[in-house]
Amino acid sequence: MGDTATTRWQVTPDLPLRPAAFYRTLNPVEIAMHLMRTWSPLGTRAFMLIVAWGIWEFAAPDLAKAESFAVGWMAQIWIRNIVLVAVIAGALHWWLWMRMAQQDLRYDTRPMGKNKRLFLFDDQVKDNLALTLVSAMLIGTLWESVGWWAYANDIAPMITWGDNPIWFVLLFLIVPVWSIAYFSVTHWLLHRGPVYTHVHSWHHKNVNVGPWSGLAMHPLEHVVLYADVLLFLVLPAHPVHFLFAMMHHSLGAPMSHTGHDALRLPGGYRFELGDFFHQLHHRFIECNYGGPESPLDTAINAWHDGTEEGEQATAARRRRLSAAKRAR
Repeated sequence: MGDTATTRWQVTPDLPLRPAAFYRTLNPVEIAMHLMRTWSPLGTRAFMLIVAWGIWEFAAPDLAKAESFAVGWMAQIWIRNIVLVAVIAGALHWWLWMRMAQQDLRYDTRPMGKNKRLFLFDDQVKDNLALTLVSAMLIGTLWESVGWWAYANDIAPMITWGDNPIWFVLLFLIVPVWSIAYFSVTHWLLHRGPVYTHVHSWHHKNVNVGPWSGLAMHPLEHVVLYADVLLFLVLPAHPVHFLFAMMHHSLGAPMSHTGHDALRLPGGYRFELGDFFHQLHHRFIECNYGGPESPLDTAINAWHDGTEEGEQATAARRRRLSAAKRAR
């Protein structure tokens, strides 16, 4: 059998992939079901919120100290971020890619790259580790420090639960949509011309991805990636919302790049961490720049739904883009 959209993947979610319910219908039941799926207690979104709240309670800097930038409190954030990402991404890599557990849930059965000069140290995992723990954690820490400095100096508007409970809760629904909307647009721009050649191509060396691949990118892209937290300079929010947005990158990227559809748990439960939509992007490049909760891909006809028809449409799009590039 030839290599087709239905045979090249070992496992896929239900196909065709569809945009989020609130872009397809006004039916409140379908929208509620979408929110229940994306906010499953055994899913990445709820997990990132729990981690964000834990950081706020136990590992956030003293706002009095954050009134001015200083190595002490910023270094504590840096160490905390390195440990957090090392534990989560490291555990997922160990279980799924070293122990080779749950291989029946793996999208692409091909191994990661070794002895390839395009990677630092000629090894995909070592390349990804270095870019994540050195560049991503340093730049992410600097952006986080800007946020704490802004809260400490009353530049960023801070609210509490008591100020407006409804808005406080709604923000937890708004932050993920903002995060994916920002990512979609900036990601699409990173695919344009020399920016892709010199910057974003670093990330696309990873055709088959693992947990350490999520933040393996050019340092300039790390600057762009974490810059979405600038929203909190104008959006009335609590620091836990700010941390929740940060976690969409620091933890969301490793968890969405595991290359597996889910993490099987005892008792027949599944922790939903796969992102087949983005896995398609790594394979075919000029499609799926955002996610189901962003309207960008449908708006620019870049939606790959995982089917043979979606693959043909993506191939035609790539031919058009190549022709336009040659014509310039």
